[in-house]
Amino acid sequence: MSDEASAVEISRAKVAGVAGAAAPLRPHMRLWHGMRHPANWVQLIQFGLVGGLGFVINLAVFALCQKAIGLPYLIAYAIAWLVAVTNNFVLNRRWTFNEHARSSRIHFQALRFFVVSTIAAAVGAGLLALMVEAGGFAKMPAEAVAVLASTPLNFLGNKLWSFRPKG
Repeated sequence: MSDEASAVEISRAKVAGVAGAAAPLRPHMRLWHGMRHPANWVQLIQFGLVGGLGFVINLAVFALCQKAIGLPYLIAYAIAWLVAVTNNFVLNRRWTFNEHARSSRIHFQALRFFVVSTIAAAVGAGLLALMVEAGGFAKMPAEAVAVLASTPLNFLGNKLWSFRPKG
């Protein structure tokens, strides 16, 4: 994906400011520039496909832990997340972000991926608990909504930090 404008390249881009002084692009402009590159959309689709598989794995493990084994739903959420996020790291590193994945060490990427995923999972767990406890939602649909709602945060964090190119 040679025409890709990575977040690093965009964040380093300068625009003419007042009296010809260079000023960094604002975040909304970085987002706009990034959206104009087809390679970023391809990456988002790939991330979505990997996430879709992770979503299925997450729900299957959640159902197994919660329904078949009888674990409390938040413990089932944590186990399902751990299995799914491990799968997603491997697939995203090999396929979605493979061009940049080779430029950095796997253990640094894994650590960053798990930090981003942990933050997204905490947001998801909070939403899950809110929907189940305060909203009276059934646990399985609430789990699905929680995972889907945390996905954009997960993609941006991994693209901009976990798998960002060196340099």
